[in-house]
Amino acid sequence: MTSATRTAPRRLARAAQTAIAAAAVTDVFRTVALRDHYLHPSDASLRRSGLVSMVFVNLMTLTTVLFLVWLARSRRNAQELSPGAAVPSPGWTIGAWFIPVVNLIAPRGSVLDIGRAASPSWEKRDRTLVNLWWASWVGHALVLTAANLAAPGSLALLVVTEALFLAAAVLVGLVIERVTTLQAAALRVTVPVAAPQP
Repeated sequence: MTSATRTAPRRLARAAQTAIAAAAVTDVFRTVALRDHYLHPSDASLRRSGLVSMVFVNLMTLTTVLFLVWLARSRRNAQELSPGAAVPSPGWTIGAWFIPVVNLIAPRGSVLDIGRAASPSWEKRDRTLVNLWWASWVGHALVLTAANLAAPGSLALLVVTEALFLAAAVLVGLVIERVTTLQAAALRVTVPVAAPQP
């Protein structure tokens, strides 16, 4: 018998957090460029807003992939740490993000289930952190939709939308950190692994 140590997805966590921060900063520049083009349309402002928007879309795609890979890995670790816990299936953990309306509710529950299964140290403040992140994320989506439909040039709605997006970015970074830290502490246990048969 040999032993191997399971590990929390620290590198994935750092990569996701970095991508989230870069996307959040880029979104501020994108919003300013789009607002400038809305108020003063010109070829130059169109090119500028198009370029920043393209960079933002690429960063958000990368961020989404890194976050979902981190989430899938955290789900697997949570299942290993608490085999009897109510942890969402691998397909549901990822798929729920892409189903309209369901994606406004289900992913929050998946993150909470993964957090609870990660460690007995999961506390009310951790649930509050997840709830604040989710409220800011869904709030951002709803205000953005309302702004685009009702008042596309509204500076007040633009500021609220950006504030919610930045809050969601900071809070999801903290959620990633908390789940990863709890899993790292719980996974320091060395588990026996069967040696390969000759």
